[in-house]
Amino acid sequence: MSGEIDWAGRLAALRGEMSARGLDGFLVGMADQYQNEYVPPQAQRITWLTGFTGSAGMVVVLKDKAAAFTDGRYTLQIAEQVDGELYQRLHITDSPPTDWIGENLAENAKLGFDGWLFTDAGVTRFRKAAEAAGGELVAVEGNPLDAVWMDQPEAPMAPVVPHELAFAGEASAAKRARLAAALRADAVVITAPDSIAWLLNIRGADVAHSPLPLSLAILHGDGRVDLFLDAAKRGAGLADHLGNEVSLQPTEAFAAALDVLAGSSVQVDPGLTASWVFERLAAAEATIERAPDPCQLPKAIKNEVELAGARTSHGRDGAALSRFLHWLSVFAPQGETDELGAEAQLAKYRQDGEHFRDLSFPTITGSGPNGAIVHYRVSDESNRKLRPGEFYLVDSGAQYLDGTTDVTRTVAIGAVADEMRDRFTRVLKGHIAIATTRFPKGTTGAQLDVLARHSLWQAGLDFDHGTGHGVGSYLNVHEGPHSISKRQQTQDLRPGMVVSNEPGYYKTGAYGIRIENLLAVREAEITGAERDMLEFETLTLAPIDRHAIAVNLLTETEKTWLNAYHQRVYDALSPQLDDPTREWLDEATRPI
Repeated sequence: MSGEIDWAGRLAALRGEMSARGLDGFLVGMADQYQNEYVPPQAQRITWLTGFTGSAGMVVVLKDKAAAFTDGRYTLQIAEQVDGELYQRLHITDSPPTDWIGENLAENAKLGFDGWLFTDAGVTRFRKAAEAAGGELVAVEGNPLDAVWMDQPEAPMAPVVPHELAFAGEASAAKRARLAAALRADAVVITAPDSIAWLLNIRGADVAHSPLPLSLAILHGDGRVDLFLDAAKRGAGLADHLGNEVSLQPTEAFAAALDVLAGSSVQVDPGLTASWVFERLAAAEATIERAPDPCQLPKAIKNEVELAGARTSHGRDGAALSRFLHWLSVFAPQGETDELGAEAQLAKYRQDGEHFRDLSFPTITGSGPNGAIVHYRVSDESNRKLRPGEFYLVDSGAQYLDGTTDVTRTVAIGAVADEMRDRFTRVLKGHIAIATTRFPKGTTGAQLDVLARHSLWQAGLDFDHGTGHGVGSYLNVHEGPHSISKRQQTQDLRPGMVVSNEPGYYKTGAYGIRIENLLAVREAEITGAERDMLEFETLTLAPIDRHAIAVNLLTETEKTWLNAYHQRVYDALSPQLDDPTREWLDEATRPI
């Protein structure tokens, strides 16, 4: 549990405000009004209320009980951060909030929600749950939690700037024309900041680690765009960059702009757009066409300039990570290196790289049992030394103007137990299986996911997170619509998509293992193939710890892949390194 904060008092204050508004319950979401995964401090409502700092979750507060939900990545974290006396702590998949509402909401109760913080699709689910319990879901004017959050930070006001064509690879005018020609309606409302950033070739800094311009937009059928952006955020050169086909308007003009669409057909994504937008359009008697955000798929399919940028940025990133791993090999065995010190050292190496702008997410730096917490965040209280005989897991990445990186390495500090080497090797086998697979066009990530788990399953083991997520181009480190996971999905993998390959294994209280590279989907040339086939190009360049491998568990084909990968790592990175690091890398990438 966190420090001296009066969590019970905060919960009581929210309940008092609920009561004053005639509410019997209130939904507290993780997202902000733009439905971002990572949100600015002003929108971190669950953290303020409960202390939970994970990036996925939800809280339902009723008069006499409350529940906090998260997914498998954060089950250990929520147990540490959220008071079990105040909240039931539940797995969001095994015990969905809708089920809990159905079981606990009183008959005739009014369950409130902020229409800006929940998507249309989400509200539909919660409305059904409330009605099944005999209650009512009610949209509120003004968020009751914000009303009792007395020191709530101000909304971010970072400048929005152009993203150069040399990095974007396609002019905004071409993107707008291409998307407008395919619209199902007279206009489309776009509220996802990463979509707006991609469409207009702009970037911002409103959210830590993601260059997002928090803004709203309407794309019209003729390719014109209305961009709703606070005047204080209009950076130098922005108006000239956008041109006369993009109308810059203040954020407060957005509601009136929706009203003007009365009688028009308007495309809106129910899974990405706030419920408030749908309610406003319905009130204006616009014809709402529920369809995916038209930017999401083309944004995910990187063009040749973006792919070239991904390769070069991963080369610089790999050199930085190799400098860090060399440093770790020298200082960790001495027993004086801790998680915070290692994190700071890695950040220093990355910051020296060309085009570096930020880390792509808070570094996960976990030694021993802390590595078993999938999305562990080190603090002064949890910080521990890297000790011989333990694994050290570091999951990190950077934002460069020409690409976004995300890489995980698990390092053995000295000799580790046979069980640990067995588990590490099974994770590696799954990683290689994904990296080397070929698959027909039309294949989804759900169809590939089993490859990453097969070796673990044979030993009765598994991991409770997806195998891979999409990654942006100097944008979100997590992006859709594609992924590799057990979850059923309709989006197939297509050439140009970038996706992570990160199987893992976590033994609670002991150690964690994850091996992550980023991959790009590309055409596969197979002599005699009867179908169009795809394969992966590995983008990440960093050595995998050979000392953690139980070599006898690897097949000859797997050894061949690892040796070839390590040779490629050495060839690409060694020219960027000083002599001591190059000598270390030569040893670290020796054939097995």
